[in-house]
Amino acid sequence: MKKLSLFFTVSLFIALLSSCGSVKNIAYLQNSDTINYEKSKYLYDAKIMPKDELTITVNTTNAEASLPFNLLMQNAYQQGRTLSTGGGTLMPYLVDTEGCINYPIIGRLHVAGLTKRECERLIQEKIQPYLAESENPIVTVRMSSYSISVLGEVARPGSYMVSREEINIFEALAQAGDLTIYGVRDRVKLIRKDASGKKEIHTLNLNDADIVNSPYYYLQQNDVVYVEPNKVKAQNSSVGSMTTLWFSATSILISLTSLLYNILK
Repeated sequence: MKKLSLFFTVSLFIALLSSCGSVKNIAYLQNSDTINYEKSKYLYDAKIMPKDELTITVNTTNAEASLPFNLLMQNAYQQGRTLSTGGGTLMPYLVDTEGCINYPIIGRLHVAGLTKRECERLIQEKIQPYLAESENPIVTVRMSSYSISVLGEVARPGSYMVSREEINIFEALAQAGDLTIYGVRDRVKLIRKDASGKKEIHTLNLNDADIVNSPYYYLQQNDVVYVEPNKVKAQNSSVGSMTTLWFSATSILISLTSLLYNILK
């Protein structure tokens, strides 16, 4: 019994030493004083993707002129009345699998792969011929379905809506309650689908401060972040399963021994 107790004590001590040895892998952005941040200035600009929902607003000095270009949802009270640009609820445009939307008067417009600003300029150019020469329409595009998912060794895995259409990898992990102590910080997986539907998996090292210069530092809509468990978590899981199996086998062995003893005595 003493030998068994000593064995468990030594095993626990070794496990504690192992966990202490991995503390250096926990801190984020470890070499931040050696990084050139100049190239990180203009990294992010969200691109429109198939299946995105866009809210598009057109404003003109003559309110009546912009009415045909604002897709408004009319309720029973509003039907049959002339609406101002602010008199109804704007309906979202769903970007189809080919990357197009059906826009009033203009028809199909290919918008996938464009930034919001590029999309605004495109719509402005398309509607300008239908307006008076003195009009300079203001077009505003908003993404109403921007979300990301965080899975694996985080406190609160799940999908999260991004209201301001911009989120970086650390902000996404903060939304999910940060990594657990078992999360591998130098091999975080980012699953991304481009405008053509092609999927890619990129590996991010959160320990390295140069991540802020990475093209994957800012997340795009529908990105999936996966944090894999470290060896300690995997070993703990294996130990838990083996312990259950060991106790079951021991229980069966004791029962068989007791049965044989009762039969042979």
